Amino acid sequence: MLTRRIIPCLDVDRGRVVKGVKFFDHVDAGDPVEQAKRYQRDGADELVFYDITASHEGRDIMADLVAKVVEQCFMPLTVGGGIRTLDDATRLIQAGAEKVSVNSAAVKNPKLLAEISRKFGRCATVLGLDANRVEQNGKEVWHVFINGGRVDTGIDVMTWVKQAEELGAGEIVLNVMNADGTTAGYDIEMTAAVSEAVKIPVVASGGAGNPQHIYDVLTRGRADAALAASIFHFNTHPVPEVKQYLAERGVPVRLV
Repeated sequence: MLTRRIIPCLDVDRGRVVKGVKFFDHVDAGDPVEQAKRYQRDGADELVFYDITASHEGRDIMADLVAKVVEQCFMPLTVGGGIRTLDDATRLIQAGAEKVSVNSAAVKNPKLLAEISRKFGRCATVLGLDANRVEQNGKEVWHVFINGGRVDTGIDVMTWVKQAEELGAGEIVLNVMNADGTTAGYDIEMTAAVSEAVKIPVVASGGAGNPQHIYDVLTRGRADAALAASIFHFNTHPVPEVKQYLAERGVPVRLV
């Protein structure tokens, strides 16, 4: 049985790690290089590094900061935010990222997923998906959002994940905005639906408040990995504690 991955997420805004609630009200959570070194010591399986305002502000992602993190961190690193072209993705891979995550640009230009996949392989091509529950004509629908959660595209989540898989995405990071930063638990229903709809790994994101939440999304939510920020950054439930909790309940994880 494949081990389940536990992945801290570093949301970076102008060189600092930040953490918000439902994509807003961000507070400072430290230096990205120091945080990466800590997570390496803690035995995190991977690290996800997002420049959260690059797309909204039209900036390029900070490849130099990625290189600094990679110098100190030997676990796999996924990088996203502000990737608009194949050249952008190439710069990040050259800076040391193992995978690149595209969100807004992939929605605007779906062929970008195919281009990255052709050049670097499916394993390096990640769809970052910001999803939200929206009321429409008296019923709830699941929509894809872009530009750091600021723009509702009106695109159906289930339709988009299937299309992204066909285009060449090798993994999906599903961040449900309603749950993001709330520490009230992942969106189990949406995570399970997406996991069942595609054959590629799904990483659950948004809402982790304790080890039980991570256990739930890896079992009932059928996620292949769980991404979290608040509980790790502020040391509420460190990575080793979460992994021990999961192992004691029969979830296969890599223990350090």
